[in-house]
Amino acid sequence: MAEFKFTITNQDAASPARAGIIHTRAGDIKTPHFVPVGTLASVRALDSADLDALGAQCALVNTYHLHLKPGDKLIKKLGGTHRFMNCALPLFSDSGGFQAFSLGLAREHEVGKIGFFPDEIRGGQTSTKVGGSGEKNLTKITDNGIEFRSIYDGSKHFFDAAKSMEIQANLGSDIIMAFDECTSPLSDYDYTKTAMVRTHDWARQSLERYDKDQAIYGIIQGGYFRDLRDESTKAIAAMPFDGIAIGGSLGKTKADMHRILEWVIPQLDERPRHLLGIGEIDDIFECVQRGIDTFDCVGPTRIARRANLYILPGSGGTKKNKFRINIGGAKYAADPTPIDENCECPTCNNYSRAYLRHLYLARELSYFRLATMHNLWFVLRLMENIRESIKEGSFAELKGKWLG
Repeated sequence: MAEFKFTITNQDAASPARAGIIHTRAGDIKTPHFVPVGTLASVRALDSADLDALGAQCALVNTYHLHLKPGDKLIKKLGGTHRFMNCALPLFSDSGGFQAFSLGLAREHEVGKIGFFPDEIRGGQTSTKVGGSGEKNLTKITDNGIEFRSIYDGSKHFFDAAKSMEIQANLGSDIIMAFDECTSPLSDYDYTKTAMVRTHDWARQSLERYDKDQAIYGIIQGGYFRDLRDESTKAIAAMPFDGIAIGGSLGKTKADMHRILEWVIPQLDERPRHLLGIGEIDDIFECVQRGIDTFDCVGPTRIARRANLYILPGSGGTKKNKFRINIGGAKYAADPTPIDENCECPTCNNYSRAYLRHLYLARELSYFRLATMHNLWFVLRLMENIRESIKEGSFAELKGKWLG
């Protein structure tokens, strides 16, 4: 599409890390950037004015959830998602294909749904029954598409590439994802290959059916099998997508994820690269270093609601503690200091750890907003610092300061 363009402004001399600008019909996105997730057309506990004030350059909405509630046709009737949520920022939307995983194999395998690596404990996401017989699979996947039951009322629905493109057109998002099938980290080679072939077929169908006023990203699959990732990279990169997303299982450890990116990225051209579902602090550094431009993840906002608040390296944050404190701890009951004395977010400028702990334990709704604002501010400022470090040639130094 004529309004979509990606310009690389700075290239790190020592790694594939790069800074750039994604030009969309709704505005520009300076990269590398973290994309806040607003599943139901809202980043939970925040409104669109909050996103703007925090410095978010864009957001992502969920095709599956908005199709079911309140309905993509209603959103179109009301002027599209931008007008519906009163948000002028560029909007991404996912394809709905992720629900093939989250409602299917993720339930059977009892694996986490965001950046989950079964051989590592990640922020409380690891199940003690990984690989066991989990909840009922709510999906049926064939080459034609995905049949699933609504998590809201149990009603039966069907997504294929055409339906995904129709819903995303109704939503009016600026950057959409081709329909794909996301596999579990416990899926074997044969199933992962089957899902990959489906994803390639659905990618071609998506290109035929999407609204040409939107920009579209193709999604590379293939699990942690190198030959499949190579095959998928070549297939998706050969198609006329505006950008490239990397999805599916990224292996059983973070080291697996790093290797997958090292297989994939060198085979890509200069189109923007998006990594689906990843957003921990160390992951951001490692993946930017390997050439990723944008990320989306519910992690920073979800952990905020669960009492985990980010702190900077100079305030005691380390890779070991995941740059977090748990505000529910008794030691903060009479602590008059902000979450992080070196943070300039609205929460840290106005409230103490003691007050936030009180709000959290009392389950006051204001806690969720204040905590979410802090964590999102933290990540967005980190991305600013990363962009500046790439521009100045000091990315490795910044990474070393944070990760050691």
